[in-house]
Amino acid sequence: MEHPPRTPRYPFGAPAELIVEHSDAKMLVRVKELSLYGCYLDTSIPLSTKTPVQLKIFGPDNYFEASATVIYAHPNLGMGLVFREVKPGFGAVLQKWLLQAMQKQEP
Repeated sequence: MEHPPRTPRYPFGAPAELIVEHSDAKMLVRVKELSLYGCYLDTSIPLSTKTPVQLKIFGPDNYFEASATVIYAHPNLGMGLVFREVKPGFGAVLQKWLLQAMQKQEP
């Protein structure tokens, strides 16, 4: 799998739900950072790398959905995901959230 170019990640706090593909395993996690190509999730029990998941992030007034893959895991801390496929219509939600997060960071 090709790694996407490094893009800035922004602090972004939101609850999220992960469903492990090809199983009924469901996890509730918290998004800590967000970028155009992926995110970092806080969880004490990260999944192993290369695990395919369906991700749903719950924002204040809408939500975002994508299929993703775990690209790295930090035991007891969290895991990084790369988005494989952003479902139609959710790209705009992601871009809006990133813009808001960017503006929060500006002095």
